[in-house]
Amino acid sequence: MFKLEARTTNSTLMAWCSPVLALLLTVLVGGALFMALGKDPIAGLAVFFIEPMSTVRGWSELGVKVAPLLLIAVGLAICFRANVYNIGAEGQLVMGAVAGGAVALHLDDGNNGAGTIALVLMAGMAGGMGWAAITAFLRDKFNASEILVSLMLVYVAQLLLSYLVYGLLMDPEGFNFPQSKLLSEGLLLPIVIPQTRLHLGIVLALGAAVLGWLFLSRSISGFRLRVGGMAPLAARYAGFSSRKSLWSSLLICGALSGLAGVGEVLGPLGQLTPSVSPGYGFAAIIVAFVGRLHPIGVIFASFIMALFYIGGELAQSRLGMPSAITGVFQGILLFALLACDVLIQYKLRFNFGLLKGWRK
Repeated sequence: MFKLEARTTNSTLMAWCSPVLALLLTVLVGGALFMALGKDPIAGLAVFFIEPMSTVRGWSELGVKVAPLLLIAVGLAICFRANVYNIGAEGQLVMGAVAGGAVALHLDDGNNGAGTIALVLMAGMAGGMGWAAITAFLRDKFNASEILVSLMLVYVAQLLLSYLVYGLLMDPEGFNFPQSKLLSEGLLLPIVIPQTRLHLGIVLALGAAVLGWLFLSRSISGFRLRVGGMAPLAARYAGFSSRKSLWSSLLICGALSGLAGVGEVLGPLGQLTPSVSPGYGFAAIIVAFVGRLHPIGVIFASFIMALFYIGGELAQSRLGMPSAITGVFQGILLFALLACDVLIQYKLRFNFGLLKGWRK
C-alpha cells in the first residue's frame, strides 16, 4: 500500500527531521523491548530517559559522559565531511589516555598545578594525533583503506594499554590489579559543579564544538576540506589538495579523541585502567551522524547518547536489565536513523492501486 517515490532534490527538512524521527522510533522500539522482557514499558522508559535528568547529580553525570562523546564526535564530523572514514577513534582515545597518563604519572609529585595539567592534556592530544597519523600515512602512501586500518589499530591500542597497566605502569602497591596508581589531586581536572564529578572536560568539549563549527563554516581550510569531501574532482580542478585534507582531518580527529582519552584519566577515573573507555569512540560515530555531521548538532546528539549510557546503568540496577541494554539502544538508534534517512531522497506515497488489488 506504500511505495517510495524518488525526490527531484534531497529534502533539507527531512535531513534535520530524520534524527528526531529516529529517536521517536527508538523510544517506541525500546518500549516494545521492555514489554518483551516482562517489564513495564512506561517505567522502563522513565528510568532510561527521565530519571537521569531528575537531579543535579544526574545532570552532572550526563555531562561527564557528554564530554568525551562530544570531543570525539566533533573530530569525526570533520573527518566524515572530508570523506575520510575514520572508524578508529576508539584507538586514538586509548592512545591519548596512554600518552597523557604516562606523562602524568612521570610528573606527579603531589604539588602539580595548571601548567602540568596543560602539559598532560597536550601529551594526550599528541598521542591521539600520532595514532591517527599511522592511518593517514598508510592511506597516503599505499592507498590503504582508512576504514580497515583505523579499525584494526583500535585492537593494537587496547592491547598496548593492557600490556602497560599489567607491567610498566602498574601500581606497585595495587595488590597486582591491572591499573596505575591514583593521580594526586593537583593533577586532576578542576570540578565545574561542586560536590559532583563534572569536570573541566565539558568546557573543553563545548569549546571544541564551537571551534569545529568556525573551522568548517568560516575558514578557507574548512571550505577546502568540505569541497574535497563533497566533490573530489571539483576540488582537484580548483587546486585543492586531497592529501592535505586527509592529513588535517585525521590529525584533528586524533587530537580531539586523544584529548577525550586523557580527560577520562584526569577526570572521573583518576588513573589508567584497561577499561578507560566503555566504547566512546564507536558510540561517537552514531553521535556524529545523528548530529548531521555538524559540530553544533553533535552537542544535542551526544546528550542523547549520554542518556543511553546513564539510562542503561540505571536500568541494570533498578530493573535488572542485562548490561547489553545500552548497546541495544545504540544499535536501534543507528538502524532507525538509517531507515529515516531514506526519506531524504524518497517520498513515502500511499498506493491506492495496490489497495484495490488487495481487496479484489
